[in-house]
Amino acid sequence: MNSEIQNIKQRFEIVGSNDGLDRAIEKAVRVSPTDITVLVTGESGVGKEAFPKIIHQLSHRKHNKFIAVNCGAIPEGTIDSELFGHEKGAFTGATATRSGYFEVADGGTIFLDEVGELPLTTQVRLLRVLENGEFIKVGSSKVQKTNVRIVAATNLNMENAISKGKFREDLFYRLSTVEIKIPPLRQRKNDIILLFRKFASDFAKKYKMPTVRLDEDAQRILQNYRWNGNIRQLKNITEQLSVLEQERAINGTMISSYLPDPKNNLPALVSESKSDSDFSSEREILYKILFDMKKDLNELKKLTNNLKPESVGSNENLGDIENFIPQNFNQLRDNSISETDVIENNQPIERSDKYSFAEEVVEEETLSIQDKELELIIKALERNNGRRKAAAKELGISERTLYRKIKQYDLEL
Repeated sequence: MNSEIQNIKQRFEIVGSNDGLDRAIEKAVRVSPTDITVLVTGESGVGKEAFPKIIHQLSHRKHNKFIAVNCGAIPEGTIDSELFGHEKGAFTGATATRSGYFEVADGGTIFLDEVGELPLTTQVRLLRVLENGEFIKVGSSKVQKTNVRIVAATNLNMENAISKGKFREDLFYRLSTVEIKIPPLRQRKNDIILLFRKFASDFAKKYKMPTVRLDEDAQRILQNYRWNGNIRQLKNITEQLSVLEQERAINGTMISSYLPDPKNNLPALVSESKSDSDFSSEREILYKILFDMKKDLNELKKLTNNLKPESVGSNENLGDIENFIPQNFNQLRDNSISETDVIENNQPIERSDKYSFAEEVVEEETLSIQDKELELIIKALERNNGRRKAAAKELGISERTLYRKIKQYDLEL
């Protein structure tokens, strides 16, 4: 088996002698002759895309089509059409009948990269294909058959995705009949220098220049680095060194200048709970809430500016009318508002010594971001008669994010 693994490494240009890597290749070789569904897992940049090719080329399907699909790069509204096809007139812009990947790759292999990004509705369709080989085109009622082997890959923690309702548990077990886990580069320290030499040689040929070499200090730094971007990050660093450095002998000081600060090179817990797109969309909603609050404060200022001087009671030392209005949000927080009585209908308002007009307004209006967010979503949906696409556009967020928020708040449309 060792000789066979070495042949596979040479054929598919896989560099390394790590036991975990060899075990992953061995699994791929063993499952190749079968039609078992395989799930390849591992961090971003570890080289997961090589294993579906190994499985396809060593299977009886090698003479048929191999199609790789990046599920995270296809918009939610069109991914069903891409995978399963559509009929003419199924939606705006569908001017002709189109065959999807599952129809085109019949008899071959489909590689679903970033399968954890699939929308829940598409996951249901995919589950049907895995269970009985059937699918229905978008806009059609005719059931079609397909004989396709599925190899999927993801860098997500699927258990967390399942617990949060982002991925179907039954689909996960169908996809992971055999799971091939690729170890991260930081667990393959002996392979780091081998990979660097391979990349350095490739870039020397590409750019027609001498190959860069590492001294012992530089090798030690590379081996002890965390490599969050794994092989992809190492390849990028090697290319930068090959192109930018005039000296071909690379020392520790030189290599360190190309690596991100180790203090910032720690595991990011944020990625476990929220994606960058989630933060971006929710930040936009927060900005909208703050602008609405500012508008409310401006309206309050106009109301108090319209108060007549004679409408003020016994306290004659009003000073500037601006004292009624908080000049910034810190004033609201600190309650640093003038202790001037406000008169309504020529009658003084009864209050305690530490109670002010501004405080009354703050108490009546909630400052909960979650409540404001829910209120904005409901208003946008009502203004657009329930049309999610138009409501999402008005809110300044994606339609997928709006759909997630609707599910989160359990809104009934």
